[in-house]
Amino acid sequence: MKREILVREAMRTKILTCSPSDTVQEVAKKMRKNRVGSSVVMSKGKPVGILTESDILEKVVAEGRDASKTKVEEVMSTPLLTIDPYTAIEDAMKVMSKHNVRRLPVVEKGKLIGIITEKDLFRISPTLIEMSKEWSLIEGGIPAPSTQVSISGKCEGCGRLSTDLREVDGRFLCEDCREG
Repeated sequence: MKREILVREAMRTKILTCSPSDTVQEVAKKMRKNRVGSSVVMSKGKPVGILTESDILEKVVAEGRDASKTKVEEVMSTPLLTIDPYTAIEDAMKVMSKHNVRRLPVVEKGKLIGIITEKDLFRISPTLIEMSKEWSLIEGGIPAPSTQVSISGKCEGCGRLSTDLREVDGRFLCEDCREG
C-alpha cells in the first residue's frame, strides 16, 4: 500500500502572525525582517485572514493608501482557506490550484499550527518523489483522510470576523447570518 506524504510533513511551523488592528506598515516591516511573503491575521486566537505581498501592492501601494494608517483588516485577504495537517500534499496542491492561492495556513482542532506554501512544495518535490518510492515498498502504509478545508474571515452579511463561514448563494456568511 502506498503511503501518501501529508501536509504536516512539509509545513513550516514558524508562522508570522498579526492582528487585524495592526497597520500594514508594521506588518510589512515584520515580513521583511522575517523574509516571508505573508502574515496570518489572528483574532481571538483564530486565523481570520492573511496579509500577503500582493495585498500590500494591489490594495495599498497601487491605490496610493498610507501604509502607516491603513489597518490590516481593511486590506487582508478573506475569507481564509485553511487545511488540516493530515491532508495529503497532493490534495493540498489541488486546493491551492482550485482556489488560486499560494499559501494555506494549517489548522488542527481550531489552532494554527503551521503554513504550507507553493515555495515549500517546490523545495521538497525531489524529496517527495524519493520518499514516495521508498514508502511504496513498505507494507501497511497509512492512508491519508479526505481533504478538510475550513473558511474563516469577515462575514459578507454582517462584517464580523468568524471562523465558521459557509457559502450561501455566493456569499460567505457566519452562523448567525445563515440562520437569520
